[in-house]
Amino acid sequence: MARSIFIASPEPRTGKPMVTVGLASYLAEQGKSVGILRPIVKDRTTDAMLQIFSEGKITAREAVAALTYDEFLHDPSTALATVVATHRKLAEKVDVVLVSGSDFEGVAGFDEFQFNCRVSANVGAHMIVVLSALDRSATEVADAGRLALTTVRSEHAQVSAVVITRAPEDTIDEYRGSIKNTAVHVVAEVPLLTAPRVSDVMKATKATMISGNEDNLQREAEKLLVCGMNSAHVLERLEDGMVVIAAADRPELLLTSAAAHAAPGSPNLAGLILNGGFTTPEAVMNLIRELVPDLPIMTTDSDTFPTAFAASAARGPVRLTTTRKIEAAQEAVRAAIKPDAIDCILAEAPSNVITPLMFQSDLIDRAASQKMRIVLPEPDDDRILYATDILHRRGVAEVILLGDEEAVRSRANELGLDLGDSRIVSPHDPELVEKYAEEFARLRAKKGVTLEQAREKIQDVSYFGTMMVHMGDADGMVSGAAHTTAHTIVPSFQIIKTKPGTSTVSSVFLMLMKDRVHVFGDCAVILDPTAEQLADIAISSAETAQQFGVDPRVAMISYSTGTSGSGPEVEKVREATEIVRQKAPHLAVDGPLQFDASVDPTVAEKKMPGSPVAGKATVFIFPDLNTGNTTYKAVQRSSGAVAVGPVLQGLNKPVNDLSRGALVEDIVNTVAITAVQAQALA
Repeated sequence: MARSIFIASPEPRTGKPMVTVGLASYLAEQGKSVGILRPIVKDRTTDAMLQIFSEGKITAREAVAALTYDEFLHDPSTALATVVATHRKLAEKVDVVLVSGSDFEGVAGFDEFQFNCRVSANVGAHMIVVLSALDRSATEVADAGRLALTTVRSEHAQVSAVVITRAPEDTIDEYRGSIKNTAVHVVAEVPLLTAPRVSDVMKATKATMISGNEDNLQREAEKLLVCGMNSAHVLERLEDGMVVIAAADRPELLLTSAAAHAAPGSPNLAGLILNGGFTTPEAVMNLIRELVPDLPIMTTDSDTFPTAFAASAARGPVRLTTTRKIEAAQEAVRAAIKPDAIDCILAEAPSNVITPLMFQSDLIDRAASQKMRIVLPEPDDDRILYATDILHRRGVAEVILLGDEEAVRSRANELGLDLGDSRIVSPHDPELVEKYAEEFARLRAKKGVTLEQAREKIQDVSYFGTMMVHMGDADGMVSGAAHTTAHTIVPSFQIIKTKPGTSTVSSVFLMLMKDRVHVFGDCAVILDPTAEQLADIAISSAETAQQFGVDPRVAMISYSTGTSGSGPEVEKVREATEIVRQKAPHLAVDGPLQFDASVDPTVAEKKMPGSPVAGKATVFIFPDLNTGNTTYKAVQRSSGAVAVGPVLQGLNKPVNDLSRGALVEDIVNTVAITAVQAQALA
């Protein structure tokens, strides 16, 4: 996956595009393929950054925008997921993704910088925060920087550097030292970069072109001169790239400016605006046209002050056609951010933040990488059909539904859903019923189950689906949207049974915190485990954690830490901890630990100094179902964590239970989890 750098600013007009262009040019020169992502744009067809990169001014593999502001407003709840999905697709094609944050183009009440920070955290990018020094002292910039960095860190994004733009050349060192504990790079003010084109000035002043070459309207208007003095003083002040504003009834000033532009070695002007709405004598205009046939000459009815004010307010962003600006931006950024600093940012360790969206996106991608056959025995529930539609579109798994094919497809059509190539199998299919009944009768012979009884039992959808998994006709099963937990998992105890080396079937919840993933077990299956069962739960939970990318550091939770307390429950946890150490000596485990000592480094240092787990646990094993279930729900509701599960563990093949209140998203996630579990057994 590509490395990502997110360039964002807490305010508009800071020169963020300049920084993006400068970084991209360096990376391209180093032979890296660069992708440009714009999270939100006003209009894809007119966005300057997309044009610059997609049309070849800077070498880039691809330049894309995830959303327009209108699309964001239409469905803000899915905006973040859309941006992250767009980033993931782009990151598969390039070496480096440069994300150029949105430009404050106007959604009232929408904190764009916070949204950009959230995107940065969710794509695992290194963030560069851009601030402007224009009309700000170093102290004021430092204050703005501290506020911006507070927002960045509150969203769990990773800051690599702050870039301060538009600083006076003689105060660069002062600005460079204004923000502590973060790499700071200062870009000197380059007037050309903010200069409008002559056409921008003409539009701002509501002027009309009356003479000159229209192609020259694309030239930058680098300076303004309002002529309120005599000709001699005007000549003293003329400079290259200047737009001159003069009253239309001052022919001597108009002729002076035109003659200066025409004379060899004199300043080359960008344009001439005649204001006041007066009529310039025809003879004067003819002479001016003769002297400067290509110089844009414009006229406006506005008086001098409003004309000057409007012209001075005109701004000109870096555009595809402004080659001089692009080159100037590259030079300015390269002078301020040295190549070794850019290399250091790219070499930084990837962010260790795992947001819920990142985890879920990774989960879907892992499941889709090797499609497994997952049976869903409850298509009578519309949520299952909605989930199947999503699973099909995302290519997560090969779904098998149990039911009457005509009825299932008819209901899906009524809901406007596409089941794609999902199979629909009847649980009353005579051939399969006979095949599964014979095997079930064999498995349960010691319990006195006859073939006739097996035929009847096996047509229950939970038993039928479990037999499909057992017989290799499916790789896993997800049920429970319309059935109890017992109805879902009892067949798996009877048919699939536990895998070698494990005597306990248990469960975990994957707790998706704002910036990390925790694993809680057991919260759904075993009411009051023995020390041996608790040890089994710990080992299985560590394996599940590792399977889903969580480095397992196992805390055996109790109301006491270390040797500070006693009692039957504490002794059970202490004994279970020792059993885990004997059975899995490679595993980082400690206990008994109170919950605060397991997650808070400061508390851990006081209560359990030197522990390999205390203060940094990722897997939490609770002493009984009451504690586990209560804790996971308390954490879920009070912290806003996303609880994914219960995920069953310890079985020979994966079967997972849904809550009867499960959302469609929960079903999709559980199918993906089951698919990943099945991949490990394939």
